[in-house]
Amino acid sequence: MKPFYGVYHTGFDEWEQHDRIMAEYIWIDGTGINLRSKSRSLPDRIEELSDLPEWNFDGSSTEQACTEDSEVILKPVAYFNDPFRGGDNVLVLCATYSWTDESRTKLKPSNTNFRHFSEPIFEEAEEHHPWFGIEQEYYLMECSNAFTQWPLGWPQGGFPSKQGPYYCSVGATTCYGRSIVDIHYRACLAAGVNISGTNGETMPGQWEFQIGPCEGISIGDHLWMARYLLGRVSEDLGVAVSFDPKPIKGDWAGAGGHVNFSTIGMRQEGGLKEIYEAVEKLSKKKKEHLDLYGLDNEKRLTGKNETCAHDEFTCGVGDRTASIRIPTSVESSKMGYLEDRRPASNLDPYLVGAILVSTCVSEESKHEKPMFEHFEKWRAERKALEN
Repeated sequence: MKPFYGVYHTGFDEWEQHDRIMAEYIWIDGTGINLRSKSRSLPDRIEELSDLPEWNFDGSSTEQACTEDSEVILKPVAYFNDPFRGGDNVLVLCATYSWTDESRTKLKPSNTNFRHFSEPIFEEAEEHHPWFGIEQEYYLMECSNAFTQWPLGWPQGGFPSKQGPYYCSVGATTCYGRSIVDIHYRACLAAGVNISGTNGETMPGQWEFQIGPCEGISIGDHLWMARYLLGRVSEDLGVAVSFDPKPIKGDWAGAGGHVNFSTIGMRQEGGLKEIYEAVEKLSKKKKEHLDLYGLDNEKRLTGKNETCAHDEFTCGVGDRTASIRIPTSVESSKMGYLEDRRPASNLDPYLVGAILVSTCVSEESKHEKPMFEHFEKWRAERKALEN
């Protein structure tokens, strides 16, 4: 791991900016998991979202447009404090849009803009106040270059001792990458991201951070910004981050994005009944949910390493081998939330949150079909590119 470096750690945040701020515009590229960003100067401090102008980028370089019609529009959807630059500088999360035709009069959501399709699903369920908490697992990877990566702390080209001593571990022989995790944690807090904790996971070099509770569509905004901050911190330390649900074959833990979900009814006295009603609804839409729960997720959902097999659906109290886990505290208090353990680490939180709301609250929203159609079109494009 490289020593900590980078100009934003040398006190340059004290330099005068002469009443201008730096805004880092951030978006999801055509892969559906990688983030891109670029900066611009703005004349005033940002007081509200409408203060941020739209912008554009070359979509032909991000798998989001062809070269002949490459301009993709960035529409700000959320902003956060910039913990690296400090001051009034901001990080701006954007949704991406393309022109429908050569008249350039109407925009359509670009290939990975799932936020656009999830928003009406969240809006129609606002009175139920859906809360989400996502447990984002990931791997830290040593990288001599972009093509040679191996989990942090593993012998180069070899394997460590079997899983067991690494979960929530302490010490140089079992814990690898804590400095990155702690800096990321502080960066999230400084940015205003609703991060609630971190822990080491079962495979060496594997970690988790938790985002939430967040209400509605904000869960997606906060998780994507947390991912961006993790990428920036690890970039500075010369370490790669992988959200692959199963980067190492064999009897090694995969990486999930477990989602804790509740409505106001579930959180009130006697809410356990509503929780089990939601579980019953989920059991009837197993395939639809798994389709949206992350690519290559079947490699992780094997029935081993604290997963339920992808072709099964189970529910259990305190059971980490179940599709849906009911925490023991929820069972005893008769209210609370459920944990959907099926989503993969590379989940899109807008898609996952929306389908949970559609199934458990709206009982299949009319907006679900357009969301699925947009996702299926993107997935077909990805498969064509990979082949």
